[in-house]
Amino acid sequence: MSALVSMPDFLSMFLPVIAGLILLTIGFTLRERNIGVVMIWFGMLCILGIMIYKILQKLT
Repeated sequence: MSALVSMPDFLSMFLPVIAGLILLTIGFTLRERNIGVVMIWFGMLCILGIMIYKILQKLT
């Protein structure tokens, strides 16, 4: 088992994480508006979904 991760595998996890963090950041700056709260929710769901996916992937 190699310790290095191939570039497509890395990017397939890196880009959704960055997108989730950007949603959280922008949503937090706009937290007084409804769109900010929605962006925070989508950012949290994105990060949580990635974590659950990786945990389930390791379990199988």
